[in-house]
Amino acid sequence: MGRTLLHKVWDAHTVRTLPGGQTQLFVGLHLVHEVTSPQAFQMLRERGLEVRFPQRTFATVDHIVPTDRLQRPYQDVLAERMLQAIEQNAGDFALPLFNTDDERQGIVHIIGPELGLTQPGMTVACGDSHTATHGAFGAVAFGIGTSQVRDVLATQCLAMAPLKVRRIQVDGTLPPGVYAKDVILHIINRLGVNGGVGFAYEYAGTTVDAMSMEERMTVCNMSIEGGARAGYVNPDTTTFDYLRGRPYAPADEAFTRAVDWWQCMASDADAAYDDQVMVDAAAIEPTVTWGITPGQSAGVGATIPDPERMPAEARSSAREALDYMGFRPGQRLAGTSIDVAFIGSCTNGRLSDLREAAGIACKGKVAPHVTAIVVPGSRQVRAAAEAEGLDKIFTEAGFQWRHAGCSMCLAMNPDKLQGRQVCASSSNRNFKGRQGSATGRTLLMSPAMVAAAALEGAVVDVRAVLG
Repeated sequence: MGRTLLHKVWDAHTVRTLPGGQTQLFVGLHLVHEVTSPQAFQMLRERGLEVRFPQRTFATVDHIVPTDRLQRPYQDVLAERMLQAIEQNAGDFALPLFNTDDERQGIVHIIGPELGLTQPGMTVACGDSHTATHGAFGAVAFGIGTSQVRDVLATQCLAMAPLKVRRIQVDGTLPPGVYAKDVILHIINRLGVNGGVGFAYEYAGTTVDAMSMEERMTVCNMSIEGGARAGYVNPDTTTFDYLRGRPYAPADEAFTRAVDWWQCMASDADAAYDDQVMVDAAAIEPTVTWGITPGQSAGVGATIPDPERMPAEARSSAREALDYMGFRPGQRLAGTSIDVAFIGSCTNGRLSDLREAAGIACKGKVAPHVTAIVVPGSRQVRAAAEAEGLDKIFTEAGFQWRHAGCSMCLAMNPDKLQGRQVCASSSNRNFKGRQGSATGRTLLMSPAMVAAAALEGAVVDVRAVLG
């Protein structure tokens, strides 16, 4: 019987099995940012510890940085202190820091891949829940808490419980106007926000095989929203072509040898899975969330479901969602008025996302009552987009063109919703208060759908805009 990529990577990084049944797992790549690391570094100082393998830890700033101005000190005193803390910690412990004056700066889950730090067969850890993004490369990547950030800094290891593997096979050609974001929202809707608890998700099938690396990153990014501990795609030629020539990727003969090893880490054809799910790509529509979890979604042409017709375990959350959002059962998603449009985040802030959105933005002007912002996921993405003229397309349509950062995805910076505003967002979470207002409302959708909503002033089927 063959083995899955998860089991191969797990075994290759196992230090020992702990008495309680957990695995002491070596971490190949550790990424840190300014929000979840200060306490971890302080705990090292209190114990007189050093960073065990500083060459395996890389730091960036993304969560708290303003996207409309780069001047220091920041107006937000706490944000300025966080930035000062990571600057000091990186200096004290001899870690590379991609600061706001560094061309490599950006959202942690965007710069890892674009710099070639993320590679197949790795274990990756970061104090951020969307670390599963890196699984798109055939890595096993975990989001961890601050105490675990401390553990990795001090020992380069994590204590992890073994995982089951669910293979999610998506086959067929995606219809026009349907993107990777719609695929993962569809999967989460179908399997539930707790459906992946105890699992790693392996994404496969002809649809996934045909995806670019950036599309695969979008799918893997939101694995955590379906309850999975990790999500990954087996490495293939698309993966290797993306990595070739990246600054931290192997070069020349070393790259050839690496590809041979990376190929061996892919799941075997006869690998056994704990569960398998089949998804028909042709059945996926442009998808919009209507509630307060990423699983509460529907096709843009659908109506909001009636909680009383849902399974018993889903009713309470659905009732809470409708009350919070101000929606009613049977209400159409299309036509829902928006106040803010946000294109960006570690889910959809890459160059291909901006291209898709710009292809819609060029067709009109942002509605007068809508505030629309575009936030590239990294300085490299921003520079590449400007080289293609995408920034001009957006600004001429009435969008604000910003500097790189997490921005309105989680609003730990000046980009926040106000009051009961409704935001069409290409980010990953629609939780209560997620975008900076305790009463703000978030509708998750693809970047192209966000751009279309910005022009219309309301949720609209992007396929109508595409013609």
